[in-house]
Amino acid sequence: MTTMRIASGLGLLLGLGLAAGHAQALEGDAERGQQAAGACVACHQADGSGMNVPGGQSWPRLAGLPAEYIAKQLHDFKAGRRENASMMPFANMLDDQQIADVAVYYSEMPVTEAQGGEGADAALLARGEQLALRGDWDAYIVSCKSCHGPDNTGAGGTFPGIASQHAGYIATQLRAWQAGERGNDPQNLMGAIADRMSDEDIRAVSAWLANQSVASD
Repeated sequence: MTTMRIASGLGLLLGLGLAAGHAQALEGDAERGQQAAGACVACHQADGSGMNVPGGQSWPRLAGLPAEYIAKQLHDFKAGRRENASMMPFANMLDDQQIADVAVYYSEMPVTEAQGGEGADAALLARGEQLALRGDWDAYIVSCKSCHGPDNTGAGGTFPGIASQHAGYIATQLRAWQAGERGNDPQNLMGAIADRMSDEDIRAVSAWLANQSVASD
């Protein structure tokens, strides 16, 4: 009986995994994506650059992010695996094909400059560089580049580029992981890392990453 339950459970998990994978593996079309992304422009801008609002809500740069990553986030918003009062209604407006189309549309845009790191002093930026490139092993903080790539421009479709991302958005997400309000990354890696970061660490790494220019192909 136990073996049958295990086999049944595995079958269900595999079935759900295949269904989710199928939904996110649809081939996207950038031209269709431009049409479907009309509702995204108010927050993420026509060029996908997003918006950094000091002391308020910041919207991420989508331009140049991997299509697979964008699609996953939209599916997660729809399914409630990632919560955001602003994003959920927009994600629910899109079907699986439109999600694939929007994801490809933004992924093909050139990376834009980030905001929010302009006023950081040298000491804060030095701490941010340490955390982004080397980590802090005394505090058990893994470097950003360990997952996000040597230049923090992304590693495959799982780990997005965070260099040249708005400081306000990076800080907000780190605090969300820290507070347990976000947990839709692989094995909750970010939650474990953010837990060990001080508020100054968050401000430092956010500012340093926002100051990193990314050359588009």
